[in-house]
Formats: sequence, structure tokens, C-alpha cells
Amino acid sequence: MLETLITSKTRIRILVKFFINAANNGYLRGLAEELNESTNAIRKELNNLFEAGYLEKEAIQNRVTYKANTKHPLFTTLQKIVFQHIGLDAIVAMILERMGDVKKIVVIGDYASGYDSGTIEVVVVGNELNFEYIDQLSFKIEKEIKRKVHFLITQENVSKGLVIYDCQMTENVPQN
Repeated sequence: MLETLITSKTRIRILVKFFINAANNGYLRGLAEELNESTNAIRKELNNLFEAGYLEKEAIQNRVTYKANTKHPLFTTLQKIVFQHIGLDAIVAMILERMGDVKKIVVIGDYASGYDSGTIEVVVVGNELNFEYIDQLSFKIEKEIKRKVHFLITQENVSKGLVIYDCQMTENVPQN
């Protein structure tokens, strides 16, 4: 979907990096290594996104660090687009559909860091969850979002990762 709107794969990967989790940041050489792209390609896209106001930059110890500009009027919209591109909205909707008493859904691993590895690791926290449904759900989600999904089911709270659903939050990942 996003590939037809934004033709630069590098730009899409940078948007995913910074907009999947507003806490993510990066610098030129680190991003070039992480995304396996040339520094010139990364520099060009970072400059374009910074000039458009989508990114902020800050000099820290001889490095210019970039992060999402959360004050930009389109920040929330771009974040929702990135979530839909990755398929996080579909994951939340399908889990909540028949999973049981879900307290929290957390993305851990590469995707929480903004790296599109192709495998999404999801922790579902709750009581009396439907374990049989999760087996069917993996296949269904993978087919819909065209990415591998690994689930971890627990009753214990998860402190690290990207929270995409919390029953106590007023606004979560948008659902279809």
C-alpha cells in the first residue's frame, strides 16, 4: 500500500523506523548500517524529511541524531499509516475479536525498534485467553499482512516494547 504512494524504499524504511515508535532515534551512519543503505541515500531522505518538518535533529557528541517530530500536525496521521503498513491495526483487531480478556498487546523485538525484519513478535497479556484461537490467528494474520507473526501469551505485565493496545488507555492503535 505505502509503496505505491511513496516510491522511495529508503524513505519508507526511515518512516517506519521513526514513526512506529516515537522514542526511536538514529544517526546517519547507524541508520545506513541498520537499513543496509548508502550514507548518501540516508542523508538525502533525512534532509528531505527534516526540511518538511517530519523529523527533528539534535547534535549529540559529534553526531546529529534524528527522531520523529511529535509536534508536527501530521505526526499522528503518519504513525497510523505506518501502523497500517506494518499490519499492527489488523493484529489488534483480530486479537481483540475472540481472544478473551486481553489486558495489553505489546510488540517486542525488531519492530519495536523500528526495523522491518519481516517477523513481528507480539506479547499478549491477559487472563483466561483463548489458546486455540491463537493457533488459527497466526496463520490468518500472516496471510493478511504478509509478515511472520510470533505470539507469546502471558499473565505477567511486560515492561519493554511498543504497547499497541492497553485496556486502560483511551487511545490505542486504530482498528479497521
